[in-house]
Amino acid sequence: MQRLFKTIGIIGKPSDPDITDTLVILYHFLKHNHYAMVIETNTALLLAGLDVDTCTIDEMGQHADLVIAAGGDGTFLSAARAIACYDVPLIGVNLGRLGFLTDISPDELLDSLSAILLGQYKEEKRHLLRTKIMRDNQVIHEETAVNEVVIHRWITPSMIEIITTIDGVYLNSQRSDGLIISTPTGSTAYALSAGGPIIHPSLNALVLVPLNPHAFSNRPIVISDSAEIEITFYQTKQINALVTCDHIEIPDVLISDNILIKKDPKPIRMLHPEGQDFYTTLRKKLNWSSGYH
Repeated sequence: MQRLFKTIGIIGKPSDPDITDTLVILYHFLKHNHYAMVIETNTALLLAGLDVDTCTIDEMGQHADLVIAAGGDGTFLSAARAIACYDVPLIGVNLGRLGFLTDISPDELLDSLSAILLGQYKEEKRHLLRTKIMRDNQVIHEETAVNEVVIHRWITPSMIEIITTIDGVYLNSQRSDGLIISTPTGSTAYALSAGGPIIHPSLNALVLVPLNPHAFSNRPIVISDSAEIEITFYQTKQINALVTCDHIEIPDVLISDNILIKKDPKPIRMLHPEGQDFYTTLRKKLNWSSGYH
């Protein structure tokens, strides 16, 4: 039988020796089943003494046709951004804490992976956000995010004044500590802790969630994911803002800069074990309905 996947890439949580046992089990399972492997360079340091081929995380999509991210959601987000443009599917193994994106636990790893490698899986596509920082009509920085883009006040005790435009139409102005622009994937992350709604990942939507707004009338709003969002600032004096794309920081954003945010046309491909569903994940991770089932 022809194999669906030939070369398996492995990306682990950087510099975390606690994941070594799981990585060793994974390595020997794939080697025993005659799969080629390529290990992310820093992850390979945890497999000292084993014969492994390595590459950087940015090169992984060129060498693997399936990638396993072993760690927490942060590891998964880094892997997803790195391989998104290569159309390579991604599996998440949860070695962190909450783990909304890494849905395979270590004790289920070999059974779940065996089934997936045989084609018994559920595939899902999730879109990223692409952010451009514009200064004097030039792109000075560009970054992608799986979960969210956040504009924060930075090194100032004062609120920032944000003007939001959607598809060229003025939405509002707000004084706040910042603004979260979240994908459905990110709706269970920072946006949730800031009071935003949970959005089913199949919906073509984005949510804008203000951070500690001065006016209580500034509430989260859900918009179409086809929209282009533009953020500008209205201040009486120069301040610096900080923009983060997932956990990637873009510092020294000036009040004269424009921030453009739009859905990236290239989605990431996520593979889940058969039977996995979003509502079960919510109940499990958020401890809903405890004691009823």
